[in-house]
Amino acid sequence: MDIVEIRDLKKYFRDGSQVVKALDGVNLSIEKGKFTAIVGASGSGKTTLLNTIAGLYEPTEGTIIVDGLDLSKINEEQLTIFRRRKIGFIFQGYNLIPELTIKENILFPLVLDDSRPDAVYFSDLVHLLKLDNYLDARPHMLSGGAQQCTAIARALITKPSIVLADEPTGSFDMKTTQNIAGLLKMTAFTFRQTLVVITHNLDLAQLADQVIRLQDGKIV
Repeated sequence: MDIVEIRDLKKYFRDGSQVVKALDGVNLSIEKGKFTAIVGASGSGKTTLLNTIAGLYEPTEGTIIVDGLDLSKINEEQLTIFRRRKIGFIFQGYNLIPELTIKENILFPLVLDDSRPDAVYFSDLVHLLKLDNYLDARPHMLSGGAQQCTAIARALITKPSIVLADEPTGSFDMKTTQNIAGLLKMTAFTFRQTLVVITHNLDLAQLADQVIRLQDGKIV
């Protein structure tokens, strides 16, 4: 079963008098529960594709269906709810809230949606990501790898339909990169998550079930 269906997707931006074709006729299906890596040079359209799947960018042309929902047929308020409940985000820069503890950062998406956490799921998630001993700490007290693990836990805590990660290992050394890559793969498998990752890291891409290569806004 496909959780993402993209048909004839085009996204153009205007830069002065120039039109930049960030995505130029993309057709793509992503199977539920699979790990997909999107690779390509800078400017190839990777981040634009990720942001369009998330409903952050409106397509110039084409159709995007995520978990059965046609994003072109819902309004901005519905898109906000869709992102909050259906999408988990993992960023290169963690985007943790420094004033909150690690536990509070992980649970923050549920607080925004006025939802109660699944205690067993939370416990399993933090144990798998080896965060058990850091729940009362603040982000600045943790290593970069542990902060990224916190970001992964935060992305998964709402049990989203799809997790989108933008260069999640981009700022790490080789050893930490390998650890984070392994944890991403493990958490996706353990919790049956659909994971879509933008990466320049070939080691991370090789862990994926599907690799999509973009060049000049097209799949090659």
